[in-house]
Amino acid sequence: MISKRTRNWILALLFIGWSLGNLDRYIMNYAVLSITEDLNLSASSTGLLLSSFFAGYAIMQMPGGWLADRFGPRKVLITAVILWSIFTGLTGAAWSLASMVVIRFLFGIGEGGFQPASSKIISLTFPKAERARAMSVMLSSSGIIALIIPIASAGLLTTIGWRTTFIIFGIAGAIIAALYWYYIKLPESNSEDKMKQTAVSNQKGIFRSLFKTPMIWNLIIAYFCIYAVNWGLAAWIPTYLVKTRGLDLISLGWVQTIPGVTLLAGIYIGGYIIDKLPKGRERLAGSLSCAFIGILLYLMFTASSVASFITYQTIVNLFIAFVIILLPAIILKQLPSLVTGTAMGIANTGGQLAGFVTPMAIGFIVDAFNGSFHAAFWMLIGFSIVCIVSLLTISDKKGELLKQNEAEQ
Repeated sequence: MISKRTRNWILALLFIGWSLGNLDRYIMNYAVLSITEDLNLSASSTGLLLSSFFAGYAIMQMPGGWLADRFGPRKVLITAVILWSIFTGLTGAAWSLASMVVIRFLFGIGEGGFQPASSKIISLTFPKAERARAMSVMLSSSGIIALIIPIASAGLLTTIGWRTTFIIFGIAGAIIAALYWYYIKLPESNSEDKMKQTAVSNQKGIFRSLFKTPMIWNLIIAYFCIYAVNWGLAAWIPTYLVKTRGLDLISLGWVQTIPGVTLLAGIYIGGYIIDKLPKGRERLAGSLSCAFIGILLYLMFTASSVASFITYQTIVNLFIAFVIILLPAIILKQLPSLVTGTAMGIANTGGQLAGFVTPMAIGFIVDAFNGSFHAAFWMLIGFSIVCIVSLLTISDKKGELLKQNEAEQ
């Protein structure tokens, strides 16, 4: 295991990179208000645009995880940042719905290897007892970005415009790729590790072993459900508050900083709590959180005022953040390090498929119900119920990989 100072430096760099990735994804939810006007898009077309990134991102999860296990996470990480930087910059050059959808799809392909590779790096550099907290630090970037992006987007989009904004983000990505190349150095594997790596790197064998582990199927479903809620809200709440609740872009920016605080707090607190939970209690904690999510979603769309809506949104973000941290922590704690990249890619495919399906589905639902978002909220409530079931039914059956993980401890 490398020194504490070195692994904390690596974690800081992963945090910076993931912050930029989240910055691009979150600002699109605000930029789409201007893009919709510039490209004259309907709600259905807007949903397709918002979903196109996640189509590419989902497709790349399993290959990205396998590549990280097979060829090393550092190479996959740097390649991912280079590719996403290119297509982030090209977003600013899009001239039509079709060109934007293609660019965002390819951007998703480029970024798809980042999370499996970074998760693999965490599993290689941090002891098991610290992995949930390390993951929470990296993923906390989404909470920080969610906190600052409402105000930052209002400033950027009303001054330099959405096209220049995306070009600047592309340049920033190139700088981060250079930092990764220079500073992220992983220790060489010893001969025993290399023999194990060769044994599990056969693509057919590793996927077969993981898909034979019952826990993986529960996690795929849970990932899909919680990210359906997360990205459904993130993608459409700005549009909902502007068109249904009557807020302007500046007011929207300020009120959305409040839920961002609890999203950030939930990620940090969640990582600490998960590392302290007795073994086997993760299922119950996650299920209770999903139950609260469903209740709060109902209270959100029936709220009588914007203030009430923001209050419920603020609380629901706390529970969403906890579940988002819980799911990868289960993988990092219960599966052997040699397969965590592939396992994370498989499970996260469910989450990113949700990111593809949900914004697009909400767009069609809103069009079908003449601009009403009520049916869309009911859909998200349904996903929270399915997530409860998937977490409660996680099997304790010890497959080959779970036994191998016990042998590592």
